Amino acid sequence: MNSFHSHHLHHRACGCDRFASDIDMTRRGLLIGTGAAASTLLLPGGRLLAQPAAHRIDVHHHITPPAFLAAMEEMGTANPPMAGWSVQQSLEDMDQGGVATSIVSPSTPQLKNLSAEQGATVSRESNEYAVRLRTDHPGRFGAFAMLPLPHIDACLREIEYAFDTLKMDGVGCLTSYGDKWLGYAEFEPVWAELDRRGATVYTHPTNANCCVNVVRDLNDAFIEYGTDTARTIFTLIFSGFGEKYPNINWIFSHGGGSVPSFYERFVEQSIERPPYAGQFTREQIETQLRRFYYDTAAVSNAVTLAGTREMAGIGQIVYGTDYPYRSSIETNEGLATVFTGEDLQAVERGNALRLFPGFG
Repeated sequence: MNSFHSHHLHHRACGCDRFASDIDMTRRGLLIGTGAAASTLLLPGGRLLAQPAAHRIDVHHHITPPAFLAAMEEMGTANPPMAGWSVQQSLEDMDQGGVATSIVSPSTPQLKNLSAEQGATVSRESNEYAVRLRTDHPGRFGAFAMLPLPHIDACLREIEYAFDTLKMDGVGCLTSYGDKWLGYAEFEPVWAELDRRGATVYTHPTNANCCVNVVRDLNDAFIEYGTDTARTIFTLIFSGFGEKYPNINWIFSHGGGSVPSFYERFVEQSIERPPYAGQFTREQIETQLRRFYYDTAAVSNAVTLAGTREMAGIGQIVYGTDYPYRSSIETNEGLATVFTGEDLQAVERGNALRLFPGFG
């Protein structure tokens, strides 16, 4: 098993210390009004922040089911935000940021380092926990099913249980598993089944076996996560799976990672030379890039979102916070500098409702 302990500390790069202080203040009673009502929040330094009625739908919100945390602690991959998570803290952050509903999932490394049997057990217990969370707090939570990837047979069994019995809202998976990305043939039975079900598949970046500690002392969250997202999107397009399984609604974290920066390499250079020359057209590639969804977690800034919007259009950008590694308040503040009016409403709620109409 590979240990993530030394390099999966992206909470340190995400302003979590500042976020934790805001949570502490909330516990001291400085939040006035929560839930569906408009509210006012007293921030450090005495600044008042008016919060609108809860309406946002967060597709990138992490939880830590007990079975998942136990597995992570045994492997030495748990980090402080993961280990310190609680339902109450999630609800507090959602209320502060006007988030009506969070569709939850565990963060990386999920179950990729576990055996098929271990992964099946932890995924089952974690998915049942997420559904209880949804039941206990009606309307506040949705749930992506965590699958025991890369173990295909175990995944297919969990997909059946997650959709047919638990009635979950989609699937949450990683961008890669060891040395395999989502467009690899090994994963095709999973995509065929999810396409048959018209499922939404949310993806979270991770680090691949090839790329651990590439740059000394550099946290993987800074570069590797965005690059791994680009790798997996490339494999999904150029394996043909994007076209072959059009009923899957893909959500990619962090604005698509580094894909907007690699756009020309995707749509031009890739089809000018082997092995893809003559196999794909620019239109085919752009069609896939424009149909994928991209969340705003940790990219609520004009530079990144301008590229994502130009690549995919405003209708494909969905709200994500990356809680507990980031907060809804800082996400909102960033988005308000980029989007306004109907565009902001679409990003914060409307686009997600196309994927999850039940939360309307």
